[in-house]
Amino acid sequence: MSACSARFKICRSKTGPLGRHPDVGNDGWVSSDLDLAVDATVNAAGLAMGYFTRVTRIRRERKQDGSIVTEADRAVEAAIRQTLAAARPRDAVLGEEEGQRGDSGRRWIIDPIDGTAMFAEGDDRWSVLLALEVDGQIVAGVAAVPAQRRIWWAERAAGAFVADLTGAGPIHERHIVAHGQATSDVTASRFAVVPDPAALPQDNWLFAELAALTTPLPWTAHPALLVAAGELDLAVQTRGQVWDFATTSLIVTEAGGQFSGFSGRGHPHTGPALYSASHSLHQAALDHLGKGHSEIHRAL
Repeated sequence: MSACSARFKICRSKTGPLGRHPDVGNDGWVSSDLDLAVDATVNAAGLAMGYFTRVTRIRRERKQDGSIVTEADRAVEAAIRQTLAAARPRDAVLGEEEGQRGDSGRRWIIDPIDGTAMFAEGDDRWSVLLALEVDGQIVAGVAAVPAQRRIWWAERAAGAFVADLTGAGPIHERHIVAHGQATSDVTASRFAVVPDPAALPQDNWLFAELAALTTPLPWTAHPALLVAAGELDLAVQTRGQVWDFATTSLIVTEAGGQFSGFSGRGHPHTGPALYSASHSLHQAALDHLGKGHSEIHRAL
């Protein structure tokens, strides 16, 4: 038996990898919530690509924090909200551009275009992120990288996956495991930094301790996704909000890695964050990040 997203034919075994049964969801291995998240994200990815093909001509402006927002960000978030409202009208929704609407133990979290600065420059590494939080726990997440034709998803206790986003026919998924190539030695790790366009020079301490030990590498997609896939061992995101981390944190942890703020707090929250391919490497990296910054470390 298998369960499929009816619209996009994403099919998976009901028992999931290694015969495990998920402990969340409504109808077996593929929950209807995950199907909804996939459908909403794929639709939004198509819309975003329409803007990306004419990105030099779309409207853009600066937010108060100095970051860029475009008409594409607002249109993509509105489209996802419309899909969610039709299917889950009682759920709360938090989005980067429109804030939160509703008050419920079930909350959808949207980052319509993660990496807007790259999007606006014609760089293909931007993504569309959607996650579901239930009673304070992220239980499902989908990340589409439309310009690279890739989609990533995870469901709590059911694993993480990546597939080609072909737009037609079945998607041939691949179960991803982060810790296969991981090291517990920070100095031997493959490390990347996700900068924030609004970051200040003093934010360099956020990765300086790690950069002194291992040279940051270039990245072809969001480094958190590459950690999940076993292509990187460590990634630091210098600044972020809940919507920046909700999806990627689940994908990394379901792949066998670890996510937290610099304080070690595992739930997505405002501030810098660390993704690691193993628990031992994560702790070693946190120890290095805390050196010389104990007062800031405690504040985070």
